[in-house]
Amino acid sequence: MPSDPPPAWVLTRRRQIGDRIRTVRTGRKLSQEKLAELAGLDRKTVNRIEQGTHATSIDRLLLIADALDVPLADLVR
Repeated sequence: MPSDPPPAWVLTRRRQIGDRIRTVRTGRKLSQEKLAELAGLDRKTVNRIEQGTHATSIDRLLLIADALDVPLADLVR
């Protein structure tokens, strides 16, 4: 894994994905804690993903998309 910080556009895209996750989650009236439970993740992990401060794996994004019952593409478009 590279030790250099990612380019600015990567950080921007992380925040955009996090914003989409938050929008869907709140639209479904789910707390971060409930989403974390449904996805099998820790609430702090969900928070970091939503904030765009966490470089997450595709596996975690798939778990979140499944828990929200949306296609992954809707979160990463």
